[in-house]
Amino acid sequence: MTIQVNTYSIVAYDAQEKAWGVAVASKFLAAAAVVSWAQAGAGAVATQALANVSYGPNGLALLGKGGRAQDVLAYLVNNDQNAAHRQVGLVDVYGEAAAYTGGECHAWAGHKVGPGFACQGNILTGPETLEAMAETFMRTQGELADRLTAALLAGDSIGGDRRGKQSAGVTVVKANGGYGGDNDRYLDLRVDDDPQPVQRLAGLVRMHHLFFGKPRPEDRVPITPDIAAELQGMILKGGYATGSVTGVWDEPSIRAFWALIGNENLEERWNIDGDVRTIDQIALDYLRERFR
Repeated sequence: MTIQVNTYSIVAYDAQEKAWGVAVASKFLAAAAVVSWAQAGAGAVATQALANVSYGPNGLALLGKGGRAQDVLAYLVNNDQNAAHRQVGLVDVYGEAAAYTGGECHAWAGHKVGPGFACQGNILTGPETLEAMAETFMRTQGELADRLTAALLAGDSIGGDRRGKQSAGVTVVKANGGYGGDNDRYLDLRVDDDPQPVQRLAGLVRMHHLFFGKPRPEDRVPITPDIAAELQGMILKGGYATGSVTGVWDEPSIRAFWALIGNENLEERWNIDGDVRTIDQIALDYLRERFR
């Protein structure tokens, strides 16, 4: 199956996280649904231009058997009679990357391969899009999702798809990285139709960190009487309890606050079975904005 997806994307591996990911943006509805493929312990694939969607599952199957990115790329391209119209980037389980741009892809089209990543794009304003993406990815600190998103933002700000903007997506996989640890889908966010999809996607990544990120010890704030009073105010404003603000962080306050946390989907950031005398600073900042 082939679909015309003119776009720019990046596939990458993070050795520290043991994570693989794909980020993509395009003037094409729901581009990530076509372009992005990733599997923990195997690698990641971005298939675009006159996209051969089978490159995704077939490429991951070969990568999952220990195939090297360059060898898998050669197999996919050499067994495709329309390879001249394809564009694809891969990164394997070893962190090696490879990319291909067919000679019939619409200008400007090309790719840029670096250590642990490959950027590729077609119908771009020019090579500056991929150059900005590669440079930004290499210098950005933080987790893979942030680095991939930063690369997209860089490409978007300097050029990107010369036809305009419509969709963007970022996917990151790692072993047991999904919700509850039951699958590898650590992060899978998409903006399918928006006038500023990359900026909207960056906002979703920040929200993902808020709702699913693990609290850091250095972000724990003691629940002092002042903060207890503040939290009790939120509890009362939200209708989770009746009474008055006392500044005493007692058992009824804890139980009512847990109900609030559950409704706000912040369970990952506050555990009633753990240290209930502290609160995560990131969660506290969010709640202050939410209940101001």
